Amino acid sequence: MEGYQALLSRLRYKHLLLVATLGRLRNLHQTSAAMHMSQPAATRMLGEIEKVFGCRLFERTARGMTPTTVGEMLIDFADNALTRLDRCAEEIHRYQLGGRGQLTVGTIMGAAPDLVAQAVIQLKRERPMLQIRLMGETSDQLVELLEQGKIDIAIARYATSIQHNQFDFEPLGNETLVTVVRRDHPLCQAPLPPLAQLLEEWPWLLQPMATPARQALEKEFESAGLVSPRDIIECGSIFAALQLVQQSDCLMVMAETVLRDHLDAGLITPLPLSLGRALAPFGLLTRKDTFQGEPVSGFCEILRRTAADWHRGSAV
Repeated sequence: MEGYQALLSRLRYKHLLLVATLGRLRNLHQTSAAMHMSQPAATRMLGEIEKVFGCRLFERTARGMTPTTVGEMLIDFADNALTRLDRCAEEIHRYQLGGRGQLTVGTIMGAAPDLVAQAVIQLKRERPMLQIRLMGETSDQLVELLEQGKIDIAIARYATSIQHNQFDFEPLGNETLVTVVRRDHPLCQAPLPPLAQLLEEWPWLLQPMATPARQALEKEFESAGLVSPRDIIECGSIFAALQLVQQSDCLMVMAETVLRDHLDAGLITPLPLSLGRALAPFGLLTRKDTFQGEPVSGFCEILRRTAADWHRGSAV
């Protein structure tokens, strides 16, 4: 019998299809019909295959075509090879439709609990084989990751005004900032002092200065003729900030969506302060002049629909 390389050069998938079909039907006439070819052509092809292997693969009997021992081995191989080819074709088709591959999304935490989570769930329903990676960071960090190509899209804000030259921005919504303290905090037991006194006498837990949320707060302090808090802990980690505020006397300003579970559980208490009104909307950030194929474009469309539903629900 010819060597391995000779088999590769002469054996074709159509040959394997003939062997597998003949092994299933055991009738050359039915096999040729199933393969949309004439019976003489099927006979010639079977002869070519038997010549490659140097032996008979099927015995012609009154009951049809009976495979020999080598024929049974080749039928089993053909069945496996064709099954793997079908799976490969299906995988490629799914990939082309965005059903596979990887999507890396960066999001500010204020958008993650509602908007982004719902969009991801919907995307996974439509493309269950897609691998999605979520990165929760502040807007300034996300813009940097987007610039470096480490994430496909960002749900964030511009960190600086000049960034409109690098990225396209599509507004999706806004966060409601809430000022909170730990439960049983002294400020919960008496009328709340003026903001100026709070800034002077109490510690504050704030996001880093490079973040849009912190910049909006500082703008409000400036507009009110106030200075920044005297005692500040800067923290870019949501998890660490939630731990710190529950174990200290700090006042913390953060998105209501991020704090919702802790507020509902009574672990933290909101204060009657209205801060963060100058905060610009967050939105979909993508690199300019970059083709957004699947699954990025599909996820963006789901985000738009989810944001529209979100706004309609809020308006009710």
